[in-house]
Amino acid sequence: MSAADLLVIILDLILRQIPIVYLQQFEFLRSIPVCNIHAILLYAATDCSVWFTVTFTFDRFVAICCQKLKSKYCREKTAALVLGTVTVLSCLKNIFWYFLLTDRYQLWNIPWFCDVTVDVLESRTWGTIEFLHNILTPCVPFVMILLLNAVTVRHILMSSRTRRRLRAHSSGESHRDPEMESRRKSIILLLVISWNFILLWAVLMVFSIWNRMLFLGYDSVILPGFLLELGFMLQLLSCCTNTAIYAVTQTQFREQLKNMVKNPLSPIVKCIQLNR
Repeated sequence: MSAADLLVIILDLILRQIPIVYLQQFEFLRSIPVCNIHAILLYAATDCSVWFTVTFTFDRFVAICCQKLKSKYCREKTAALVLGTVTVLSCLKNIFWYFLLTDRYQLWNIPWFCDVTVDVLESRTWGTIEFLHNILTPCVPFVMILLLNAVTVRHILMSSRTRRRLRAHSSGESHRDPEMESRRKSIILLLVISWNFILLWAVLMVFSIWNRMLFLGYDSVILPGFLLELGFMLQLLSCCTNTAIYAVTQTQFREQLKNMVKNPLSPIVKCIQLNR
């Protein structure tokens, strides 16, 4: 997740947005025929960022709700296989941008940032492909994350009620229960991840679909341009927050971070020892 999010920041914020902000200094990019390749890499990295969040959510669902499947699924080999499959499929899914977009930069803040021919721009075929692109990322992940987290939260609440009744029946008193506090934190984490992902992606998704319908001839209200700027900003923010939330809330991560702050040279020493 961190690697995919970092790629999005590099490919989208640095290599795409800065030339748009400093347009005059980067006019030479218009004549460099690499934009369609950049588009494939950017959209593939964005898909990986989104779908890695889905796979991580599914992993948490299995770990909490499916104890029988947990020992078989929650393994390093399975994680490597799933992440590799998602990466390959994301790259294959976005190859079509190479043929639909031109190889020259447009340098304007629009959903497609390469020059596009009029025939392609007004083509219903491209419109259909773009709709499918928006459905697969992020509409389907929206639904999957909501469903998985809803089932996980329901499972935690049901098991918590059972545990509370058993403890009350056995002790007759209400004591502080670390397990219940851990479950409560898990519920909060899952809800924050779900709504964070949905809210930060919603503006750009709605604007992109609305804009595409205008080009296809469906006259409707023209949305103000600042919504697109806001959508880009929130979408880039979403590529940072989920990883940060997942990482910071993990006890093991916090312990390793404390150790690194106390002794910053320890990771380097460990790497040297492993390579000997």
